[in-house]
Amino acid sequence: MKPTFIAHETYQNFVLNQLNAHYSGGILTLVHKDWPVIKKLWITDLSSVTTWLGDSYSKKGPKPRDPASMMRSYLLSLFVQPTKGITHWVDQLRRVPLYAILSGFEPGDTPGVGTFEDFFKRLWAFENPNVMPKVKPKKKKSKKKKKPKKGEKAEPKNPGIVRKLVDRAMRYGSKQKQLPGDRLFEFFQSQFLAVSTKLGLLGDPEALGVVGDGTPIETARYPRSKSTCNCSAQGLTNCTHPRQYSQPDIDSGWDSSREKYFNGYHLYMISTSDSQYDLPLYPRLHPASRHDSVSLVASSIEFSQRYTLGTIDKILLDAAHDAEAIYELLEHQNVEPFIDLNVRTKKNFSTESDIQISPTGVPICPIGKEMKPNGFDKSQNRQKWRCPLACGTKNTCSSPCSKAKYGRTFHTFREDNLRLFTKTPRSSEKWKLIYKRRTSVERSNKREKIDYHLESGRHRSTKMWYIRLYAIMMCQHIDAWYSSQKEQLNIEEIIFPKAA
Repeated sequence: MKPTFIAHETYQNFVLNQLNAHYSGGILTLVHKDWPVIKKLWITDLSSVTTWLGDSYSKKGPKPRDPASMMRSYLLSLFVQPTKGITHWVDQLRRVPLYAILSGFEPGDTPGVGTFEDFFKRLWAFENPNVMPKVKPKKKKSKKKKKPKKGEKAEPKNPGIVRKLVDRAMRYGSKQKQLPGDRLFEFFQSQFLAVSTKLGLLGDPEALGVVGDGTPIETARYPRSKSTCNCSAQGLTNCTHPRQYSQPDIDSGWDSSREKYFNGYHLYMISTSDSQYDLPLYPRLHPASRHDSVSLVASSIEFSQRYTLGTIDKILLDAAHDAEAIYELLEHQNVEPFIDLNVRTKKNFSTESDIQISPTGVPICPIGKEMKPNGFDKSQNRQKWRCPLACGTKNTCSSPCSKAKYGRTFHTFREDNLRLFTKTPRSSEKWKLIYKRRTSVERSNKREKIDYHLESGRHRSTKMWYIRLYAIMMCQHIDAWYSSQKEQLNIEEIIFPKAA
């Protein structure tokens, strides 16, 4: 049977009546820390979940639970007890009337574990809960890996893979393929990113600044698998038959922050750089062994194909993304890159004149001084540089290399080297000011992994990890809505007018 649409105003009236019925007589009371959660769900309209998932329900059969209430209940569990699972949450719905009411259920009439599992299946676009099949060839035991240095990320497994991926994408184009997380992102974009955009929490939608970075997600201590043959019973030890893996989409990777190898995913997150709340935009779960630069190529193409609320103007990345092919890809996408240089040499590059180029892309005058940026010529697509000792009222150089009163000038063209000659010079104050916001993605990842305990999910499928991840991102946006409006929210006066 198809679910019945319940408007958000109807939900608010239900909460108002139920809280008055159960919490105004003195037996049950609301404490101070209950009100932020009440207000967050009061302002969050999830009624469109019913319309969004309507096609996944049959026309016949028993009446289903309200999809909006199911989603609201799952978000509420992340707000109040992010380290616990669904089984524990079902018990809490039965024990605590407040949790049932805020979810949208009558106290004493709450869903069970099976109802939540059925609801989660409807959020997933694929029939298979994992991307890869569970039965795979047996993994060969690799040689003991040498640990990278402290704070150093592992090198890509396939050197040159970034160049190959970018060349292929630019030569043949990238057709949009259906991904397992597309249904979740569709809802997340229409109901959360759209609201945050209207509230002005993401920055300028027509010139949006974004940040990209990867972070490890440990899902298991050891890779679990079982045999698909009876070789062990026959006493054969060197079995080469395929094995069945409980988590076929994960592998082993290096965690530079914890300085250890781990089993799980490599989460590549794209977040906004212009938000004071460090809000996430697009997540992508890759195998743990994947390098940041490889993850960016896939994530940036997928995000540009799916994001419809504005135009991406710039992207901020760390030195792990400092590859010439990435600059070319971003130039092709009309996105200005702000990437920290991974300096490969300390030598200056020579030019056809007596001016040299430093490893950071700044022209060096004959006496060894770094020249100052003096504007970008859009008509010629070149950056102008000027003698640093002639920028004042007088030229203070003891041995000037130009007779002009204006001093020596030099031009660099972006086409010559997109990596060194950026549109906004790295040595400029503007570049430094913009690049300061790169750490916003790390704060966003911290909110997911530490505040909302992302890795506490006891899941064995990519489906559940994506659902948990998107739900946490929704909570982050709801937190931002609440923080931006809490001064105007007087819910206590609405629910308990006599007490106010």
